[in-house]
Amino acid sequence: MRLDHLWLADFRNYSSAELEPAPDGLTVIVGANGEGKTNLLEAVGYLATLRSFRGAPGEALVRTGAAAGVVRAEGHRDGRSLMVEAELRVSGRDRVQVNRQPLKRSRDLLGAFQVTVFTPDDLELVKGGPTARRRYLDDLLVALHPRHDATQTELDRILRQRNALLRRAAGRLGPEVGATLEVWDTKLAATGEALVSARKGLTAALGPLVSAAYADLATAARLRGAPVEVSLEYVPSWEGPLAEALARARAEDLRRAVSTVGPHRDDLSCRIAGLPSRTHASQGEQRCLALALRLGGHHLVADRIGSAPVLLLDDVFSELDPERSSALLDALPNAQALLTTASAPPPGASPDLLVKVAAGRLTR
Repeated sequence: MRLDHLWLADFRNYSSAELEPAPDGLTVIVGANGEGKTNLLEAVGYLATLRSFRGAPGEALVRTGAAAGVVRAEGHRDGRSLMVEAELRVSGRDRVQVNRQPLKRSRDLLGAFQVTVFTPDDLELVKGGPTARRRYLDDLLVALHPRHDATQTELDRILRQRNALLRRAAGRLGPEVGATLEVWDTKLAATGEALVSARKGLTAALGPLVSAAYADLATAARLRGAPVEVSLEYVPSWEGPLAEALARARAEDLRRAVSTVGPHRDDLSCRIAGLPSRTHASQGEQRCLALALRLGGHHLVADRIGSAPVLLLDDVFSELDPERSSALLDALPNAQALLTTASAPPPGASPDLLVKVAAGRLTR
């Protein structure tokens, strides 16, 4: 997979910009904070997923004062040309085209153009709550098999409807509420079990890859006790069949007016040398593990789909000491990569292209 050309119009702080990254190697984008380095990577990531990896709403991506912004990219995948164009509107419906054909459903774009994103916020995968780890698994599932997006969308719909019913019930289980709740429980059990099965299979496949990536990073960075084993385990929020767990939790769900068991409450347990990484690992070990999770996911997607996603590294080296920076550079897979930095490229980096960003303008 390769990005050949990127155009921006009224996107974030860019009135107009073009970027032709190095075709097979490393493009380093240098600029002071606030000049728009991350905005370039955000634009590339948006064309892959139709959402901002920073969590920003669509209207926030349009330049202040403009009614709409445009992001367009040309690239190649499996020897075939690919063009993706998105028009983001402050009000009204966004428009997306793939190879100049209107996109009817967002999920039809999934898998056409893929990226792996590294950001300093990835530390939340290890230090934060389970929400980030569930999102990590679900995003990888969609990257591997876009059909999983439909399962996740259906689960979200079911949970919204079930929770709305629980709120309306106000703690009282009448005949009508009970009958309707049975319907949603049946749907939640079927969809939830399907998603959890996929998450468990993904976790099993990821484990060895993440462990190997962590060993490489930790050894190169000379972390204390390296190398050690990293293990991943999927942890459901219930025991036994989900339908039975929902029945057992019904009274509590009615009391709290929320669904207390299901895939939306599950977690991914990450351990280093058998100990929970969230509570027992050092900051350096946690950063290495966060990087290893991204690298492991990237290797799995590249192996399964036969084409490496484009690597987007957003200022990650600012959070790493020289040893870990060098370790990450050595561990990066052989793929097209775009890296942002506020200072000089990290030691050991050999950019194929250096681009400066200042006042919304790009200079080679």
